[in-house]
Amino acid sequence: MSNGHAIRGTRIGATSGLHSERGEPVARQNVSYWCANGHETVRFFALYVDVPAEWDCTCCGWPASRDQANPPERRTVKPYKTHLTYVRERRTEEEAEDLLAEALAARAASRGERL
Repeated sequence: MSNGHAIRGTRIGATSGLHSERGEPVARQNVSYWCANGHETVRFFALYVDVPAEWDCTCCGWPASRDQANPPERRTVKPYKTHLTYVRERRTEEEAEDLLAEALAARAASRGERL
């Protein structure tokens, strides 16, 4: 029976990092980004890569930059438009009624019906 002091999941003489088998870790830098809401997002990059100027905030999703005093402005979000909304933007009610009448007449003509 265990007394609660046993180290589980390892063996005696095990090495912690195993760097000799996997190689040395890449040198990295931590970069902080701030959004307009004041959230800080920290990301880690290798020293040899170009760090992006902007990153999306992990808290709110708004864009964040490296300049804490001057975070980027929030993007405007366009509302979702349905197909009917786009149709109504292109056509007036009169044009829609004319098109409907033409379509119904063509349908009736293909069936051999008279209006």
